[in-house]
Amino acid sequence: MSDQTMTQDGSAEPASNVNLAFGILATVQATLIFTIALIMIPLPEIAIEFALSESRLLLLQVAYGLPFSGLLLFGGRLTDRYGAQRMFIVGVALFGTASLVAALAPGFEALVTMRFLQGVGGAIIAPAALGLVRSLFPDIAAFGRAMAVWGGVSVLGAILGFISSGMIASFVSWRWMFVVPIAVSLLGLATGVRLLGTSHPHAKANRPGLDLLGALLATAGIVLASYGLIASHETSWASPRVSGALVAGTFLLVLFLFAERKVRDPLLPPAFLLNPVRILGLGGMLLAAAGSLLLEFVLLVYLQKVRGWTSFETAASFLPFAMTLIGTNFLTASIVGKLGAKAAGVAGFLIGAAGLAWLAFLDEQTAYLVVLLPAQILLAIGMALIFSAAAVMSTDQVDPEQMGLAGGVMNTAMELGPTVGFAVLMAVAATRANAVEGYAWAFATAAAVYGAAAGLALVAASNRVKVPG
Repeated sequence: MSDQTMTQDGSAEPASNVNLAFGILATVQATLIFTIALIMIPLPEIAIEFALSESRLLLLQVAYGLPFSGLLLFGGRLTDRYGAQRMFIVGVALFGTASLVAALAPGFEALVTMRFLQGVGGAIIAPAALGLVRSLFPDIAAFGRAMAVWGGVSVLGAILGFISSGMIASFVSWRWMFVVPIAVSLLGLATGVRLLGTSHPHAKANRPGLDLLGALLATAGIVLASYGLIASHETSWASPRVSGALVAGTFLLVLFLFAERKVRDPLLPPAFLLNPVRILGLGGMLLAAAGSLLLEFVLLVYLQKVRGWTSFETAASFLPFAMTLIGTNFLTASIVGKLGAKAAGVAGFLIGAAGLAWLAFLDEQTAYLVVLLPAQILLAIGMALIFSAAAVMSTDQVDPEQMGLAGGVMNTAMELGPTVGFAVLMAVAATRANAVEGYAWAFATAAAVYGAAAGLALVAASNRVKVPG
């Protein structure tokens, strides 16, 4: 991205080392999201092997995502207090160890515990990784270009996890899926100290307090509310498991917001979310993540249960989506640099809306080449632009001392998309008696939301966030 950059001690760092370190960090970030989808398709096989009841299967599904999303804000605070490099190494060590034990898990209890610890490690890694990116690129323009690339990393990890879990699990045990997080963890540990040694803890006087009460309220609130939304996919919204979790989670989050106004070093300073550009970025991150899961989940169910495709065929059908994502991600930094982040995000929402509207024609005999393939390509282009623009806007004008906070907030928005947004869209789908018709309605609703988001972005913020080319 540049010939050289400056480390915090003032020495020049060769561009090859900087780019290698950035590539490692991007790979680790993608792997965190990859790991969410790692067991999505092999879940029926795991349920048979461990004789899991429906409730235990749901617990296994959420064991990684709930601690990951719930602890991200606290992970950001730890990064800002103790330094990005130190917390990155701690998180990767925990994540890698839990991945190894999960691959060897003799039963349900061990597997669900290790998935939980993977999520804890991921919540530490994600904010620390963003803090390290900021240290690698102290120049604002270079950091903006890096974030335009960084934005597409997570969605790529999600779709690659989905594809590989379907294709690899067709030939080998689901346990082999954990080879990826194990190998990436070893890579992060082996090179972390040498290549990522540009980040240091802030001076003791400038370190933020831990705000343990805020961390407890935020984590418990997010976990409970998220669990209620996820459980709504399996049972009625009026059931105690759903409504009770939602009410309790919402209550704790309201308490969290009140508590944050009273402490000296709040976990989430209220002023941090008042920047209109940042709000646009976080909203874009949430909506793009929700749309990504909608596409993966609905087409997974549709192709396998309605059309009778195998797991391998279903996963392979997403390869054009993945390849388009990869190709578009190579161009996003240039596009965001020329158009500005807001304009690139608007373009992404409009293109994504077109892809979702195309999928609104879904029926029992929909042709892959006529509808599903072109819709996937449009969505891949749109989501790559949205994620890249959103990453730039979410970190716009953030002080280096708050980069852990920014990473925690940005990743929380990305994790809430698949829980909040997806739950709402599935509720829309449930209003139709015919499942396929319901899916079509969900796609149509998502298309309308994307269109509205594009319009809102045009008028909500007048300032034009631009990444210098």
